[in-house]
Order: sequence, then C-alpha cells, then structure tokens
Amino acid sequence: MGNEQSPQPPSTAVTPHGPAHQETSIAGAAHQWLLDRIGALWALLTDRPISLYAASVLRIGYGLLYLVFLLREFPHRDEIWGPGSPWTPALAEQLFDQTGWNSILILSDSRAYFELCYVTALVTSALFMLGWRTRAVSVLFAVVVTSFHARSIFMTDGGDNLILLMALYLVLTACGRRWSLDARRERLRAARAGSAPEPVRSLYAQQLRDARITLTTVLHNCGVLVIGAQVCFLYGSAGLYKIQGATWGGGTALHYALNLELFQPWPALSHLVDAYPMVIAIASYLTVLLQVAFPFVLFGRLKYPVLAVLLGMHIGIAVLLGLPLFSGAMIIADAVFLPDRFYAFLPHLYRRAARRTGLRRPAPGRAVGFGSVPSQGGPGVPGSTHRAGPARKDTTPATELASEQS
Repeated sequence: MGNEQSPQPPSTAVTPHGPAHQETSIAGAAHQWLLDRIGALWALLTDRPISLYAASVLRIGYGLLYLVFLLREFPHRDEIWGPGSPWTPALAEQLFDQTGWNSILILSDSRAYFELCYVTALVTSALFMLGWRTRAVSVLFAVVVTSFHARSIFMTDGGDNLILLMALYLVLTACGRRWSLDARRERLRAARAGSAPEPVRSLYAQQLRDARITLTTVLHNCGVLVIGAQVCFLYGSAGLYKIQGATWGGGTALHYALNLELFQPWPALSHLVDAYPMVIAIASYLTVLLQVAFPFVLFGRLKYPVLAVLLGMHIGIAVLLGLPLFSGAMIIADAVFLPDRFYAFLPHLYRRAARRTGLRRPAPGRAVGFGSVPSQGGPGVPGSTHRAGPARKDTTPATELASEQS
C-alpha cells in the first residue's frame, strides 16, 4: 500500500482561449487589409499615369472652349476686361486687396498693352488646345484664365469658375501625352531613332531620371483624382442644395427658370417646353436624383447612362437657358470619368464608320477591319512602355471592349 501512487488527473494540453484567438486573427486580418489598401493606393499613384486620354480631352475641350469664348467676346472685350470697362482697374485692385487675387491686365492702363494681352490669350488657348509644349503652355494658360477671370469677376457667368479650377488642375497633369503636337513630335523622334540603343547613363543620372518619372506620374495621378473629386463635389453639393428648396421638391423649379426673361434666348422655345408641366416635374426630380447619386455610381457601369442623361441635361441648359459656357465646361468635366479604352476605341469606330459610308477607303493591300491605334508617346515617357516599330493590328472586338468597361 505504501508504494501505491495516488491517481493523477488527466493531463490536458494548454489550448489558446477561443475568443482571444479570434480577436487576434480578426485584428491581423484587418491590419493586412489596411496594408493591402495602402499598397494598392500607392501603386495607383506611382506605377503609371492614369486617364491620359481623359486628361487630353480636358486639355482640348477647355482650350477650345476658352478660345471660342474669347473670340465671341472680341467685340466687347474693352467693356468687359479693357480700360473702358465699368469695373475699373481701381475697383479691381480694391477687390484684390480683399480676396488676394491678381491679374496681369491691371499692370498698365494702356490700350496697346491690353490688346497685346488679349492676343496672347488667344494664342495661348490655341496652343494649349493643340498640345504644343504643353508643360509650359499649361502654366501660361492658367495665368491667362486666372487674370481674365479676376479682372471682371462680376461681368461673366458661372461657367468660367469651373474653367478656372480646371486650368489650375491641368497644370499638374500630363495632358499633352495623347492627341497633341507633343505626342506627334515624340513619335517622329522615336521613328528617326529607330532601333538605336539607348545611351548608357551613369547611376546618378538614372536615379534622377527615375525620380523625375515617378514625380511626374504622382503629380499627374493626383491632378486627375482631384479633378474627379471636384466634379463629384460639384454635383453632390448642387443636388443637396436643391433638395432643401421647395420648388425642386414640388417639381416646379424648371418652370420658374424657363420664365425668367434674363435666361430666355428663344422665348418661344421656352414657352413651348413650359407647356408640358408633367415633363417639367419629371425633369426636376430626375435632375436632383442624378446629382445626388452621381458620386455613388462612378464605380459601376451605371455611370454610363447617368453620364448620357447629364449630357442631355447640359445641352438643354445651353439651349433653353442660354448658358453655353457653363454647359460646355460641365460636359468636358464629365469626360474625366470615361476610361482610356473608350477613347482608344474611338479611332477604330471612326474608321469603320468612314469605310461604311464611303468617306474613306482602305489602303491597297490592307484588310478592312480594325486598324491600329498609333502609339502616342515615346521612350522615356512615363506610362509609355513601347518602342518604335511597326504598328500592330488590334483585333480586339468591340464586344470585348464593352464587357471590360466599368
């Protein structure tokens, strides 16, 4: 009996506490998810330029729009911005003291100086639209728009406010990489260089080149994202302000707008549209709905019909209310949300339509079908990984293009 051992309790392995282990795994998963999102955002900003075609469309659109605006106001330039304006340079300087703005137009009261500034603005708008030395011309275009906007801020409509913002944002972007004289010059230079090997650079020069490419890529991507955020904020705030008004809630806001004499370029047309109250009410509710929902439909295919309806709405504003500058600025701003593959497909669509209508015949020895979109950009340009060489046929069907859009 003395050597008998007392029974020992069964040994149990130490197991981790269930809830604590689950909390640890959830925290680790959340931490990993956050790191993945940060990495994806960093890659989005630094890997390659985004929306190069969309930025070029904005450059062409706003350059052309401001050029047409200056040409349209050419007979009235002295009354709006010149020495004969009722908003005198002295009044402008008093306003600048309060707002912090400035304008090159008030540096001199000479009429010759004003005419020189006006001609410079016309030339700058044309060069910006064409994409000639876009980096430098974009800065000059921003100075021109800012100066003309600040000189007589109370004598123009609201469309130039958006043009001013976009002119400042486009300075950050690489808006001359596509559909520009700069892109054409790069293609010709690459074609002349042929297959010649690139010159050997030192390690320091290579690092400087990589840093410059990364910096321009980040600035471009940030500029495009800021443009998109600006448009979303504009639509969202406009819709929220409309919700607070009784006339929009009652569906009668457009009725009152159509009966304002100041916004009746064609009174007969305004009265004709106003004769259908049901259409007016539906248009009022649809306007508010689209503006409020716009920031939330940009990440799916629903944005395409929304953009199409907004296009029709802005055309209606331009025709019925006589605000073409504002409508044009909004239509161009909406183009930033269309993907690059949409713009890259446009030359294919144009060539097919031209061949079907007989406006353009295929070159001898070349099959009728999808042509190749010539690469725009040369070696050493961020976002351009090609080298000069024969163009490749793009046989991607239109159905595949449409299925990839989001």
